[in-house]
Amino acid sequence: MAHGPRYKVPKRRRREGKTNYYKRYIMILSKHPRFVIRKTNKYIWVQVIVAKPGGDQTIASAHSRELATKFAWKGGTANTPAAYLTGLLAALRALEKGVKYAVPDIGLHRAVRGAIVFAAIKAANDAGLKVPIGEEIVPGEDRIVGKHIAEYAKILREKGVLETRFSKYLEMGLDPEHLPEHFEEVRKSILKAYGVER
Repeated sequence: MAHGPRYKVPKRRRREGKTNYYKRYIMILSKHPRFVIRKTNKYIWVQVIVAKPGGDQTIASAHSRELATKFAWKGGTANTPAAYLTGLLAALRALEKGVKYAVPDIGLHRAVRGAIVFAAIKAANDAGLKVPIGEEIVPGEDRIVGKHIAEYAKILREKGVLETRFSKYLEMGLDPEHLPEHFEEVRKSILKAYGVER
């Protein structure tokens, strides 16, 4: 362990691997709201947050569980299509509150090309909330609508093991091969709920 007269104990959240304070400092200096994406094994959270002297203030937020409870989403709640829809929901709510621009905050997630967190940022830009991101790093349209999941389901069906891998989808009444069509239905439902017709 490091020691000596100049050694400084890192802040608790840095020690726990939860916060990169240098990145946070740079984002706060921008004085823009942050478009925050966090992912667990089961869910995705997207929030638009403003830093205040007394602590962070959440302007708008969305949770991937809302997709199922409010918009009849039958797919997974931690995959790329769910990230896009959750980002879309959060962005539309932020726009209603007058937010037009936000800086991306993916926390300690690695910035890998096509990562799930970037699907949420693409959704924000599609909704009209400007969140800077390079086009080369966002997932392709096929991944966003879930075509890769549908193709995988087709392979499993041919092998006769679809029920073992997609039991939750089937319990919800969704054939995973029809996920892209279901995604479009839910996307239209979200846009319609916020008065956006596309």
